[in-house]
Amino acid sequence: MLGNIIGIVENEVLLKLAIDISKFENLINVHVIMEDGNRKLVGEIIDIKEGIAYVNLLGEIIDDKFIFGVMVKPSFSSVVKLISKEKIPMIIGVDNYRENTDIYIGTSPIYAGVKIGANINQLFSNHFAVLGSTGSGKSCGVARIIQNIFDRKSYIPYRASLFIFDAYGEYHNAFKNIGNNQEEISFKSYTTNLHFSETEVLRIPAWLLGVDDLALLLNAEKPSQLPIIQKALRLVNIFARNGGDADKHKNDIIARALLDILSSGNPPAQIRDQIFSVLTYYNTPELNLETPVFQPGYTRPLKQCLLIDASGKIREMELLTTFIQKFVQDDLKLDLPHEEVMYNLEDLEKAFEFALISEGSLNSERVYDDSNILKVRLHSLVSSDAKAYFEYDKFVTKEQYVKELLTANNGLKAQIINFNINYIDDRLAKSITKIYSKLLFDYAKDLEERATMPFHIILEEAHRYVQNDNDIYLLGYNIFDRITKEGRKYGVLLGLISQRPSELSETSLSQCNNFLIFKMLHPTDVEYIRRMVPNITNEIVKRLRILQPGNCIAFGTAFKVPVMIKLDMPNPVPESSSCNVSGVWFVQKK
Repeated sequence: MLGNIIGIVENEVLLKLAIDISKFENLINVHVIMEDGNRKLVGEIIDIKEGIAYVNLLGEIIDDKFIFGVMVKPSFSSVVKLISKEKIPMIIGVDNYRENTDIYIGTSPIYAGVKIGANINQLFSNHFAVLGSTGSGKSCGVARIIQNIFDRKSYIPYRASLFIFDAYGEYHNAFKNIGNNQEEISFKSYTTNLHFSETEVLRIPAWLLGVDDLALLLNAEKPSQLPIIQKALRLVNIFARNGGDADKHKNDIIARALLDILSSGNPPAQIRDQIFSVLTYYNTPELNLETPVFQPGYTRPLKQCLLIDASGKIREMELLTTFIQKFVQDDLKLDLPHEEVMYNLEDLEKAFEFALISEGSLNSERVYDDSNILKVRLHSLVSSDAKAYFEYDKFVTKEQYVKELLTANNGLKAQIINFNINYIDDRLAKSITKIYSKLLFDYAKDLEERATMPFHIILEEAHRYVQNDNDIYLLGYNIFDRITKEGRKYGVLLGLISQRPSELSETSLSQCNNFLIFKMLHPTDVEYIRRMVPNITNEIVKRLRILQPGNCIAFGTAFKVPVMIKLDMPNPVPESSSCNVSGVWFVQKK
């Protein structure tokens, strides 16, 4: 018998020890069982002072199964003893480990030789967060867990789909050889390095970008900017087509824009320049600067009708207006049949220019300023190296594109898809992660059979991307918040890896059901975890500051009780080690 219960305060039992604790190696964080007749309560020793052990109540053993939570406190006559090592896995480990349902995560630093694991469904069917200060072992821990998923003898996770957004390019080394021993397993890597790369460059077809995607990419700030994006997308979809109904739509759109310019009341020189600009970029065989304009007695090209006479007027204004009105078709359907058309960012930039004119925004200084800033940002993107990320050499639909992402070079399915976003700035990286996340969420949501293709989106340095942005004001939603609230039923799960949890979106973090928390020192982050993370106790918070690298406290739906885990080093390791300053500094004297 370990001792006698002398007090019970809320969820804490005070135990007067009846043993010589000097004969025990350590009792802190050791589990005890309190037997009172048929009732068997389980607790964890969290402190010992002056011969009194403070035991935190955890749960109850019923029919040889551990159930978390305590409904009735132990009686003062309960027999208290250390739980046997054989029963420890029942509480902190995995009962009857099976390859197709369970995963080992690490070992117990308290009970030598005891493996700690979780049920795969309970761990990976929920959103999760891996938190800890820099150097605490987060990257190695994540790499080890993922390696453990694929380290199986009898079962192959062939249909797994893990999308890792790798902020520093760390994980390529950890997973590049993961399929060497199993030909059915493949690792696929994309990079943002445009100048030197052993892997494929990340590329998103421009025509797959929707209004919301472009709003994020162009850093739109007001909902009033969305209509001009929508108009530009409609225009570029029309102008990217040729012949038949497409040309009729083009003629109608161009003619209406030209008529708006002609009736704008602007100075003649400005009207002439704007019409020249429009017809230089947007024209058809029937309507262009060389289109013949017939007049009794002679014919001349349209551009000559824009000449300004000695009085400073466009003499043929009425003739030109009458001619252009012939291309306006009031009975024309507003939209062509819905289908994606191949185009690039340069085409989209021209469509923005035309959209500004055709919307009449040139006549409103406020509307023009709001809209023009998006065109300027798009021009900056088109003029930079970053435009390469939105070029694609063949036409694909959204469904085909996602399937290509999931197809390895050997033609089989890729299970780990790594996006190295180390070579782009944070703003573009945030936009790209949101665009991909929305793409995958929409794809999964549209599947005929819900949740038949689970996607796990794992974000390294998640605090850079999963923030309390103005997306809700701009778009009505934040894609990461939407995924954490709705994604579980579609099989889209989010994994947040962060050293600054206080900078994460409160909604996204609050929706996580499983947590692996490594050493955490920053008082703001520690307090944020205490406030935001469900079911965290003061005992867990106290331990966060003293954890050794590679050790974490895990709790959530996948774990019966909060448990300390020592993770093995991954093999191979991610490239996440600190700079070897002494190795760089010093050279041996000759």
